[in-house]
Amino acid sequence: MKKFLSVLLSATLVLSLAACGSSKPASAPAEEGEGAAAEEELTLGFIVGSREHVFYNLIEEGIMNASKELGFKAIVLDGELDSNVTSDHINNLVAQGVDAIALSCNDPGGTTPAMEAADKEGIPVFTFDCTSEVTDVVKCFVGTDNVEGGRLGGQETVRLAEAGQTVGIINFDEPQSCIDRRTGWEEVVKASDKQFNIIDIGNYEGDAAKAEQLMSDALSKNNNDISVVFAVGDPAATGALAAIKAAGASTKVIGFDGNPEAKAAILDAENGKYWVSEISQNPQEIGKQISQNMMDYLKNGSVAEAKIMIAPYIITAENAAE
Repeated sequence: MKKFLSVLLSATLVLSLAACGSSKPASAPAEEGEGAAAEEELTLGFIVGSREHVFYNLIEEGIMNASKELGFKAIVLDGELDSNVTSDHINNLVAQGVDAIALSCNDPGGTTPAMEAADKEGIPVFTFDCTSEVTDVVKCFVGTDNVEGGRLGGQETVRLAEAGQTVGIINFDEPQSCIDRRTGWEEVVKASDKQFNIIDIGNYEGDAAKAEQLMSDALSKNNNDISVVFAVGDPAATGALAAIKAAGASTKVIGFDGNPEAKAAILDAENGKYWVSEISQNPQEIGKQISQNMMDYLKNGSVAEAKIMIAPYIITAENAAE
């Protein structure tokens, strides 16, 4: 009898434990709020132009701030201003299954095929700073109004140079953004009644050292007689400044980006004699807005605007400290 009762009690205990274990099946829905963040978190891939450029680091800063505010996971990669590297990053992001991709399309010809391949895989593609005009897969572009920025650079050139003097431009022939800056600058400078001698100093290819060499060569060819140089990016302005100082010239520099080193140079007692003006962008805002539009598209299937242009502005010693 005792043995029977012992067996009965054991069986009852097992059934009781089983009942406790099944009180919340594994397939039961989570409590309200439980696991919701993990289920809803989106992963967005970003490819900046080059982390060697402060401007792109500031865009990345804007992206990372937006990821905290908007609640998405950000994967940020360095395109190294190389279409092959950028295309590989796009393909790898597709393989990782990200929800959307945004890139600085510095070389549209080389990068567009990978962008279109991502779109075919159902991953929406966005661009910032530089975009591609040869494809319709881009859902939204956020960047500076670079033609207007070039015009501002042209206005500063006209202000700083005397009639008939030699003025030049250090350009970057591949990115559409820099092509637009050159277009705006030439529009204003060529239309000026000061009738400048306009020279093309060359393509610095995003390399400050190359910009320094180009500027040094131009100064040598022109007997240091270049009144103003417009640089389509701050690395070019940095290189130009070094060459001008080394040559003992008095050329004035107009940069483009609005990076911290540009403001510091303008405010510096020595460097401010040469680097006197800057066309400023707002890279953190670019990072924030491209992130916001990616999230809007993923949640709503559309964006409010396909192209968002952020107005540039002029920085001189009068407002560089602001």
